[in-house]
Amino acid sequence: MLLLSIKELCVCQLEWALELIQAKVSRHLTVLKNAGLVRDRRDGLWIYYSLTKPRNELEKIIHKYLRKYLTTKHNLFKKDITNMKKCVVKPLKKIATRK
Repeated sequence: MLLLSIKELCVCQLEWALELIQAKVSRHLTVLKNAGLVRDRRDGLWIYYSLTKPRNELEKIIHKYLRKYLTTKHNLFKKDITNMKKCVVKPLKKIATRK
């Protein structure tokens, strides 16, 4: 969710950034989508995911927390954010052949 609070991403970009297999990333995205926290949009063969718009004050606070605190102050996520920034500038066809 942190990465999706920064930028809309496809599964392969999330897979690259998080260093997880596609099945695990897809499974988690499905759970988040079913909970109404993530939405998807299709662009040709690609499906892009992003956070849903906050529906109430609690969700606004959570989104703000994700963007402000976790992206700048929490070391645990810095590697994921760095990986995400690297993969976003690379062509998607090269991401799939990384491993």
